[in-house]
Amino acid sequence: MQSFIDEKLINNLLRETSSQRAMVREIIQKSLSKKRLELNEVAALLNTTDPRLIQEIFQGAKKLKEDIYGNRIVLFAPLYIGNDCTNDCKYCGFRVSNQDARRRTLSDSELKTEIETLESRGHKRLILVYGEHPKYDADFIAKTVQIAYATKKDRGEIRRVNINAPPLTVEGFKKVKEAGIGTYQIFQETYHQETYKYYHPSGKKADYLWRLDGLDRAQEAGIDDVGIGALFGLYDWKFEVMGLVSHAIHLEKKFNVGPHTISFPRFQPAQGCDISSKYLVSDDDFKRLVAILRLAVPYTGLILTARENPQIRKEVIDLGCSQIDAGSRTELGGYSDAKVEQESDRQQFKLGDTRSLDEVMRGLLEDGYTPSFCTSCYRLGRTGEQFMEFAIPGFIRKYCTPNALLTLKEYLEDYSSEATKKAGEKAIQGALDKINDPKVKQMVQERLVRIEKGERDLYC
Repeated sequence: MQSFIDEKLINNLLRETSSQRAMVREIIQKSLSKKRLELNEVAALLNTTDPRLIQEIFQGAKKLKEDIYGNRIVLFAPLYIGNDCTNDCKYCGFRVSNQDARRRTLSDSELKTEIETLESRGHKRLILVYGEHPKYDADFIAKTVQIAYATKKDRGEIRRVNINAPPLTVEGFKKVKEAGIGTYQIFQETYHQETYKYYHPSGKKADYLWRLDGLDRAQEAGIDDVGIGALFGLYDWKFEVMGLVSHAIHLEKKFNVGPHTISFPRFQPAQGCDISSKYLVSDDDFKRLVAILRLAVPYTGLILTARENPQIRKEVIDLGCSQIDAGSRTELGGYSDAKVEQESDRQQFKLGDTRSLDEVMRGLLEDGYTPSFCTSCYRLGRTGEQFMEFAIPGFIRKYCTPNALLTLKEYLEDYSSEATKKAGEKAIQGALDKINDPKVKQMVQERLVRIEKGERDLYC
């Protein structure tokens, strides 16, 4: 295959595109009308240096997120299945040349214990993470997904399993689709080919085009919810934003559906990793890139990870993020075994936010957000192109707010601390007061009562 990342075009646009005030404001208004931006328009936003215009970009991103998703934030947890890996990515603690890394693959019983621990804390959505190794083939991934769905503790259950794993063949993707996965994520890490070659000197991941084509193969296999991402800090952040938008445009043109999610983690220290500081992204630029991505691809969920510290997370969520992880661990067995939590030789990278799920939820509630574990769109078939049909005009908000309130109520009844429950009940009442449709309001109120009486998994 040929790369759909046109480096020459991207560089020319970043070098030559002006960012006049009237133009920037027109671009923001286009985004607010739920239209995806073109590369030249994204370049204009990236080249904006006027502090007043940057603030308008921030304000536009915040409004767009509220218009499409309301104030809900979806929560999930990453679960590392195995850290054996044949790749030698220079930024990763699991790279094959790191002789100090302790290698481990969870057994079926260990996986069940990890899932039960997560369920006992209130999690309903997981993303399973795998190294790139022959033992982690499609059959293995499918089996772990099936275990995740089958494992239940008390009232706890996992309702959506997403995947962060290496690219598969079309046949491999079909196998994991049959297991009932949600989104399949493949991060390109960097869209700049020479930089990619430098950071991935060996292993299957050294093949830039095989990785770039991975989500095309997933779509061909019938997986219509796919996630893209870049690791910011490896190359120029403006180029990476253009690369992500280029990827979204490519998927739209070829499959009539763009990425379900975009992730934008910043490099964090990992055992034995020492990368150049040349391209590390400042907090101010990080906020800008998140806001611009929000405006560039209005229909796509933006995922903010626990790599960031709580204060930065608080500031960046406000700029258009719709999903975050909480109570996360990047060690094998880190949820069920307190002894391994945050041990450097078992981490893929260092976390910035180590708060518990309950603490994160309380913080969101205090900041005016509605924490959500909703999985209704996936389970009712609102995925891929159909999801875009709902999300682009903003109709998805009709479903997001009610379902967020119902899943929040479940958490408050079954898992929360008293402080979080108090904040959550207040938030639910406040949200009910803002529902204008009397039929929707009545439906939510009735289901909230049913949840108090013991029913679970109510959604619309």
